[in-house]
Amino acid sequence: MKALYVKTYGCQMNVYDSARMADLLAPLGYAPADAAEGADMVILNTCHIREKAAEKVYSELGKLKKLKEAKAKDGGRMMIAVAGCVAQAEGEEIVRRQSAVDLVVGPQSYHRLPEMIARIARSGGQALETDFPVEDKFDALPVQTGVEGPAAFLTVQEGCDKFCTFCVVPYTRGGEFSRPAAQVLDEARRLVELGAREITLLGQNVNAYAHDDWTLARLLHALARIDGLARLRYTTSHPRDMTDDLIAAHRDLPQLMPYLHLPVQSGSDAILEAMNRQHSADDYRRIVERVREARPDLALSSDFIVGFPGESDKDFDDTMTLVREVGYAQAFSFKYSKRPGTPASAARKQIPEEVKSARLAALQALLSEQQAAFGKSCEGRTLCVLFEKPGRREGQAVGRSPYLQPVHVEGAAALIGQVRDVTVVEAQPNSLKGVLSQ
Repeated sequence: MKALYVKTYGCQMNVYDSARMADLLAPLGYAPADAAEGADMVILNTCHIREKAAEKVYSELGKLKKLKEAKAKDGGRMMIAVAGCVAQAEGEEIVRRQSAVDLVVGPQSYHRLPEMIARIARSGGQALETDFPVEDKFDALPVQTGVEGPAAFLTVQEGCDKFCTFCVVPYTRGGEFSRPAAQVLDEARRLVELGAREITLLGQNVNAYAHDDWTLARLLHALARIDGLARLRYTTSHPRDMTDDLIAAHRDLPQLMPYLHLPVQSGSDAILEAMNRQHSADDYRRIVERVREARPDLALSSDFIVGFPGESDKDFDDTMTLVREVGYAQAFSFKYSKRPGTPASAARKQIPEEVKSARLAALQALLSEQQAAFGKSCEGRTLCVLFEKPGRREGQAVGRSPYLQPVHVEGAAALIGQVRDVTVVEAQPNSLKGVLSQ
């Protein structure tokens, strides 16, 4: 067997893609390795969303080049592949700048990895695939043969047609594409047969899922009828696509966890318009009100960008006001950073770094306060917990609450893969401590 090391950056969709690339390469004799040292093939599955994403990839490639040279001195060979969104955005530049790279493959082309490896084996050189193929890559992927735990990811939608002015997704993942429902349901059944009890549906804009007359809500209803599938989640959503039937699904499906990640990005209408978000702050408030009316125990998560070009003190104050009014169990917040090729990167009135840093600190302090308050509100409650893995201590197990919080429980090591009621006894900074309910 040959050793395959995959390093994954970024979102859950990349986690899913990394697992599928490993599935693709298993028939070629590649088995997963825990480190790049000594590996026969290394794949960097990259993300272009975070700040300085490309620079981090080139830094990692510099380290891998030394490992590749060391392996060659010992008579071996290490193949290096760059996959994902940085590969899509900077494919030719990667090949030009780093000769140690053998393969560059975009997120819509990774099903061609075996063919690319064979091509290099025949003729040497480097292989680059960053097209958006006409064929459905999911049809080319092998059947999954295992899951890493009782919680699994399943990509149902890719790409985005919204063209937010700060975002590279439409350029790196392409337009919105939804997988056929029958294909999704078949994969979900296989995941359950392999031991999954919870499935998170993934998409860059997952609630835009639409194939024939299937919507995300209809798909969730069909998935909820699969025997053995206890819990459902989906991420990431766009406010514009929170349809009536999807909101009703939160009311009607007990399997659908009461936790919704719904990015708003800003509380200022002026900034939302500059971002091309296609909704106002009040539109967002109304959606939140409707979802909470449908599912009163629902908790919210969101994404925020501070320091977007042109953001005034008032614009930032509007964001802080929205956060106080809505209230979040968790949120992700970032300083705006330029993405090459996006409209916002060329906008005037770029915000000074020190202003962005100060605003981010203020926002994160408020969000942390809200997260701590939500955790505290869970004390004394009985929550259903899916136990996923052993804890650090003997006999301890770690699971997830309906709200995605890690929950540590003593004497639960034998319950991994099961959903059990747990009484929360203490809220800790980033997790909960609980005991099994009697």
